[in-house]
Amino acid sequence: MLSSHHPISDPAPPERLTMSASNPLLELRGINKSFGVAHVLHDVDLAIYPGQVTALVGDNGAGKSTLVKCLAGIYPIDTGEYVFEGKPVSVHGPKDAGALGIEVVYQDLALCENLDIVENMFLGREKKNGLVLDETTMESKAREALTSLSVRTVKSVRQSVASLSGGQRQTVAIAKSVLWNSRVVLLDEPTAALGVAQTRQVLDLVRRLADSGVGVLLISHNLTDVFEVADRITALYLGRVAADVATKDVTSRQVVELITTGHSSDLDASASSTTV
Repeated sequence: MLSSHHPISDPAPPERLTMSASNPLLELRGINKSFGVAHVLHDVDLAIYPGQVTALVGDNGAGKSTLVKCLAGIYPIDTGEYVFEGKPVSVHGPKDAGALGIEVVYQDLALCENLDIVENMFLGREKKNGLVLDETTMESKAREALTSLSVRTVKSVRQSVASLSGGQRQTVAIAKSVLWNSRVVLLDEPTAALGVAQTRQVLDLVRRLADSGVGVLLISHNLTDVFEVADRITALYLGRVAADVATKDVTSRQVVELITTGHSSDLDASASSTTV
């Protein structure tokens, strides 16, 4: 239950959306990115679909962080296309990405421990009533965002973030992205350093986020988590896409081969859009 000081009713569980997998919400096509003489991303293609979780996997140094920063507008792409809802767009910074409805939940969460949940969710985007903060509206919208994701582990939206567990903090960070009507949410290692019970809560939240129609990109080293919640898997190897496959078409062993060698000897070529 969530409240400022009183309980609210639980929402009905969301229905699983069945949107066409042929229409990506966000695409990167032929992306290249270099830092001086270091060519980090090589002709990378990535697609994120509405109502689906796409997992981005790869070893350290594969280019995952660089790719996410290109998506978020932090790094400009050198060459390639950034396509949103089927139309090429120009993203020159995080503000441009945010205007498209793209939100990033980084591994460090970027929450202020000395503030409560409401204050964190509206930090930098506070609602005002004249010259003063509209606390009532912000409280209401914070509760609505958490309720929409069926969050039941947070008792009050006026709890200090310092009093929350790791799983609860991750929940707040994800709900914060929902608050701004996000179309695409990028989650960077959301279960890192969480216990079993907290990981379960966060994975359920990731699935509910996708079921609400949002396109989710999950960056994770944990293949157990990936196979539990992801609809598709994109594997990076040394800055190239080793494979882009439906989760149901691959095994954990094959994904490990893609991550460590850039190919899988017995992966059906028809299931892979790109093979290195």
